[in-house]
Amino acid sequence: MFATATPKTNSNEIPSDLFAAINELKKELNAVILAHYYQESDIQDIADYLGDSLGLSQQAANTDAEVIVFAGVHFMAETAKILNPDKLVLLPDLEAGCSLADSCPPKQFKAFKEAHPDHIVISYINCTAEIKALSDIICTSSNAVKIVNQIPKEQPIIFAPDRNLGRYVGEQTGRDLVLWEGSCIVHETFSEKRIVELKIEHPTAEMIAHPECEPPVLRHADYIGSTTALLNHAQASQSDKFIVATEPGIIHQMEKAAPNKLFIPAPGTNNCACNECPYMRLNTLEKLYLAMKNKTPEITLPEDIRTGALKPIQRMLEMS
Repeated sequence: MFATATPKTNSNEIPSDLFAAINELKKELNAVILAHYYQESDIQDIADYLGDSLGLSQQAANTDAEVIVFAGVHFMAETAKILNPDKLVLLPDLEAGCSLADSCPPKQFKAFKEAHPDHIVISYINCTAEIKALSDIICTSSNAVKIVNQIPKEQPIIFAPDRNLGRYVGEQTGRDLVLWEGSCIVHETFSEKRIVELKIEHPTAEMIAHPECEPPVLRHADYIGSTTALLNHAQASQSDKFIVATEPGIIHQMEKAAPNKLFIPAPGTNNCACNECPYMRLNTLEKLYLAMKNKTPEITLPEDIRTGALKPIQRMLEMS
């Protein structure tokens, strides 16, 4: 993980109207705020662009802003820096990491790759810049099936780091993918038992799920798709009630897009908010303001890692 908190005298005074203060700083800095669907609702509402990993990557690649404020997790801000080496990229909280990215250490993955020398590496964007630099193509949950389908069938593939997304992509494409055994703490904590109980309680509800969920959970899904696909499906579906098996931050947008529908977050295995990503929730509106005010924490990358990671990202954007 690469980043710096630039040494300077920081101003930590919080204004009473954060929305107005942030909008003023956006003009002053020529900044753009990119936010993931899993951020808290206030951050979603102040963002210039809200999306999933693919949409955010495309926006980061095309922005004319001089400063990119990334309200998401570390690998997302790294991707913005990879695509924009000359721009200031800020992340409100440097501790906003990713359990899935952490599950794929570069040294071990390099050895894994070397053990399969005839394979190309397709890596889910939820990985560190170092893993991207070891990959041939990056993908997201939105485009993974499309990208794998473009690879000749005789070409063996390593898929990393999420085993659940890789298993789903293999099923959808008919490919025998070699999987790295990584996973997301949010998507592996949904309780199959409690989801079945919810479906009994709400027999007309449609269950929609992200492909990072465990197979027993996906087995009960009526629709499986990326975060954006789930949002679009919820709007288009004739159903008026949904059980949502992904990080519940997306429900804010679902409720805004379809206010007459009911969205029920799929329960975790314990009586806790385990289906909320603890890393995503480290970012707050106050931290976002302070990051812009103080121009720190800044995301930085060694140039060899950045250029190595750039190529597979560019391939993804071309193939998407």
